[in-house]
Amino acid sequence: MKPNPILSALALGASLLLLQAPALAQPKPIELRYTSGAPPKGNPWVMQIERFAKDVDEESKGALKIQTFFASQLGSEQDTVQQVARGRIDLGGFSAGSAALVVPEVALLLMPFYFRNTAEFDCVLDNHMAKPVAEAFAKKGVQFLGWTEVGSIDMFGKKPFMAPADLKGAKAAIYANKTQALFFTSMGASVNPLGLPEWIPAFQTGMADVVLTTITYALPSGLTKVATVGSRVKAYDSPALTLMNKATYDKLPKELREALDRTAERNPAPKMRAEVRGFEDTLWGMMTQAGGQAPVATQEQRDAWRKAMEPVYPQIVKETGGDSAAFYAAMEAGRKACTK
Repeated sequence: MKPNPILSALALGASLLLLQAPALAQPKPIELRYTSGAPPKGNPWVMQIERFAKDVDEESKGALKIQTFFASQLGSEQDTVQQVARGRIDLGGFSAGSAALVVPEVALLLMPFYFRNTAEFDCVLDNHMAKPVAEAFAKKGVQFLGWTEVGSIDMFGKKPFMAPADLKGAKAAIYANKTQALFFTSMGASVNPLGLPEWIPAFQTGMADVVLTTITYALPSGLTKVATVGSRVKAYDSPALTLMNKATYDKLPKELREALDRTAERNPAPKMRAEVRGFEDTLWGMMTQAGGQAPVATQEQRDAWRKAMEPVYPQIVKETGGDSAAFYAAMEAGRKACTK
């Protein structure tokens, strides 16, 4: 009996469909948009975010994809952190100053000289503040995924600023930051609110004598060419936060939420901070090689700054808003535990 060519063709087609069925059944990956203000290359933040995206892909076995948007492509930090809270953007990395637009209390972590040293800062954040921060953001519809790092905030000017008395009569350029304004005025300086692009002209014209910022901004921006002395007093260490819209997080299948959690465990906060701090050391070296000065404050000098600031902290807490009293109490308890 001769084979029926039509039946043979149908059988072949059915076999091919069966072979293709597993591929056709593969679900489409879930894609999340990640926003960052970090420059697009040549810095640790891009490396960390790209590594995060790669780790999420691996941990989720390709079921979850992170689309990265650098250099404020989706908007400024101030805008995008609120878009994350509203669910218009899935997640992103934000400085504590920007995150405070959603949870005001977070700004208390930026009080100048509040933490006695870097070790105390790291201990308090990792062991005592992660839970209250997560709870505060959850109330605003945001999932806290973990700490990252902006870097050390130091003083830049044409002379060293190593003691509180050095600021008396100085003209300080500040951006819209109430805490910085209170800091400078309490030390006898006058404040001049200026946007970042105005800082260099302000030093050139004598409108500014000092500014608080990071070496990671000061050197690449050219600020160190006019403010040639970077006083490494470590006024405060500026943390960053990885934040995600909570409704988006909660809607993910359990295994994908767990994949995100495992990704965070791969690169814990101490590792992220060490990467940024190593980059800072490189830039400080570049500044001094170019002829700038970078005096480093001793512990005694930092203690003197803190003593001068202690009467100001209650005022900062009072003016911060949100549940600042409880948040500050948690910080104080953390400091005591970390100094034992």
